[in-house]
Amino acid sequence: MNQLTAAGNRYPIDAILFDKDGTLIDFIFTWGRWSEHMLEAFANQLEAKQLPPMQLDMATLWGTRHASNGEIIDYDRNGPLAMGTIDDLIAVLAWQGYLAGMSWAEAKLAVQQCRQYADAQLHAARAAKALPGVIPFLEQCRENGLILAVVTADETDAAVKQLEWLGLTSYFAACIGTDQVERGKPFPDMVELACSRLSLSPSRVAVIGDTNGDMKMAKFAGAAVAIGIASDASDGARAKLSDADAVIVSMSELELRKQL
Repeated sequence: MNQLTAAGNRYPIDAILFDKDGTLIDFIFTWGRWSEHMLEAFANQLEAKQLPPMQLDMATLWGTRHASNGEIIDYDRNGPLAMGTIDDLIAVLAWQGYLAGMSWAEAKLAVQQCRQYADAQLHAARAAKALPGVIPFLEQCRENGLILAVVTADETDAAVKQLEWLGLTSYFAACIGTDQVERGKPFPDMVELACSRLSLSPSRVAVIGDTNGDMKMAKFAGAAVAIGIASDASDGARAKLSDADAVIVSMSELELRKQL
């Protein structure tokens, strides 16, 4: 048994389930770039068809914050890009194509082409970067014999690929993507599936994530503790994780001890 200390509280656990984006890897480094490629490709599609530009900017569309040059520099932890699935994002963008004058079929095809382009650009750049404190904490978990798994709103193949780019796959006994369950976050399905596969009780599992959807998923599954990673130490950032049992800014704040 291990004892996890977070924000001054101690929790006996047998395993930790991690969200991936914004928790293990830098969200903007990966999905900011992917989103920029999607937006560029979709704008080109509209222009090629001599249609008007999107009615909404990307900040409104997916919940992102942009620099003056258009670069994505931050995101709403409770917005579509952070909490939605790829299918959710595709549907939102296809709707913009429909509003611009495409048929629904044309819009879906156009967005799928944009996704293929964005995926290819992401793969070519191997755009993934571990967040500060992640690798030392994973090493600590390994040394203590703690079971680890990933539960992500990303699709499984893409999630595994990004973990492979960073050399992190060996730390995890399972990777559960949203494509493996009927209901994604904030529903408990991914936690329940991970626990079933690894013969774990949710009541002995910690869930760590960066959105309140992760926290709700943990609560609905009956997890031992829901730990939220805030974007900074401000009260506003912490308030966005209203269902968390504990809020941290970095995994370096976590302490793990083996109990005999």
